Order: sequence, then structure tokens, then C-alpha cells
Amino acid sequence: MMADRLVCRDCHRVQSAEIESQCEACGGTALTEDWAGYVVIAHPERSDIAAEMEVTEPGKYALKVR
Repeated sequence: MMADRLVCRDCHRVQSAEIESQCEACGGTALTEDWAGYVVIAHPERSDIAAEMEVTEPGKYALKVR
């Protein structure tokens, strides 16, 4: 279930369920449960959404982070 996952406020990366203190992608410590929308980016170099979100690494990302 995605509702129990944390998202990094800095890079919007959705974290694994066991991650609680630090973003596994950027190392940020500002994690939140308050987010909406979900996108999986497989090829950021070919993705318009990745370009808009400034994402350079493949992964799972939240569209809106509060």
C-alpha cells in the first residue's frame, strides 16, 4: 500500500517502507507522509514528465508533496 510510504520533500522520491530517517536517493532528511499522485519514471532522458519534474534518475516519484 502506498499510503504508508514516505516521500522526500527535496527530490519527491517515494521511499521504501523501511526507510524512516533519510532519503535513499538524495540523502535529504525532510520526509513526509503528506503527498499525492504517483509516477514511475523508467527512462528520465526520454520523459517529458521527468524533464518537468527535473528528475534525472529512474524511480518512483510523488507528483505533489506538501
